[in-house]
Amino acid sequence: MYIVAIGWAYVILMMAITASSIGKALAILILLGVLPLALFVYAADGPQRRRRSMAVTDGITGQRDAADPQSDKR
Repeated sequence: MYIVAIGWAYVILMMAITASSIGKALAILILLGVLPLALFVYAADGPQRRRRSMAVTDGITGQRDAADPQSDKR
């Protein structure tokens, strides 16, 4: 997942370096670099965020899943 983000950041950085003015370079970096990368990382990290929140919730309540084989070995 991160290799795609790194590749995209590299391409956008090269585009910004070759821009004709500082304003265009900043616009390229923000509009084509930072915003899409933030959205991509947020979307791609969604399943891991969900698992972490479920683990925290299960840890707080002390409940285990009924299908969990470890719950029978207490």
